[in-house]
Amino acid sequence: MDLDAYVVAHSREWARLEELVNRRRRTGAESDELVDRYQQVATHLSLIRTSAPDAQVIAYLSSLLAKARISMLGARVLSWRAFVGFFTQQFPAALYRMRYWWLGSTAVNVLVIGVLMWWFLDHPQVEQTLISPKEIDSLVNHDFEDYYSSGPAQDFAGHVWINNAWVAAQCIALGITGVGVIYALYATILNLAVIGSIMMRHDRGDLFWGLILPHGLLELTAVFVAAGVGLRLFWSWIAPGDLGRGAALAHAGRTAITCALGLVAVLFVSGVIEGFVTPSPLPTWARIGIGVLAEIGFLAYVFIVGRHAAAAGHTGDINADLLEDRVATAG
Repeated sequence: MDLDAYVVAHSREWARLEELVNRRRRTGAESDELVDRYQQVATHLSLIRTSAPDAQVIAYLSSLLAKARISMLGARVLSWRAFVGFFTQQFPAALYRMRYWWLGSTAVNVLVIGVLMWWFLDHPQVEQTLISPKEIDSLVNHDFEDYYSSGPAQDFAGHVWINNAWVAAQCIALGITGVGVIYALYATILNLAVIGSIMMRHDRGDLFWGLILPHGLLELTAVFVAAGVGLRLFWSWIAPGDLGRGAALAHAGRTAITCALGLVAVLFVSGVIEGFVTPSPLPTWARIGIGVLAEIGFLAYVFIVGRHAAAAGHTGDINADLLEDRVATAG
């Protein structure tokens, strides 16, 4: 290849890509052109690397492509099309493809909560090492119920949303260690088992379940999904399969970020239910019914929308044209 001639032949295309990258605002047509030019210049870089490697030209094109990737990512993230695509393709596909991980996580955690609750019921003396009789009396008679109306509904909903999102984020982030998921879920599981056993022992089980189930079904499902995603991240570097360990971990990490962002929306819904439905004067059956409908809606979203998205080839990873171009960077 005559590198000088090749540079002259394609310099206008490179300049056009640079012009599009440097624009603060682009029309829809210009955004589409940016993607096309990016792919075109990536091909040019690949040819130069394999046929006529020149450090200066390679450095220039690599830098230009890196800026273009960032620019495309910003445009995609801010577009309504990307927003809709995220919730109709990427997020549900990721949940569906990892369904066995989070369904297993849910089953194990529900079993652990049940066993702990039964054990605490069978060993009432353990309560005294965790909470004083005065605190038990307050909890049973008014504290547990008052908690859900302790502030304005919108403020309370926002508080629990942030708290649950933080727990879910810890499950995903610490999941790469394997045992980190246990640490992230420890307080949630223990508190639920202890408080549940105390309320039921004092014949307040109807109140406990009537206040927990409306929001707790969706909330705990989301947290257990996060735990499953975190464990999948851990397993990606233990057993990477056909991919290299680094590539498998990168793919699982990007998919985990997709799940983390999507679960923020799911936990927002559970937070709204906890803030406005759980403490409402609606009859218990109606409040629990709303929680059951929310849970059914989530499962239908995963197993109907997610199954179709996965069948269409979506994985939960970010779009291929936003990834590092593998052909162009494979020296």
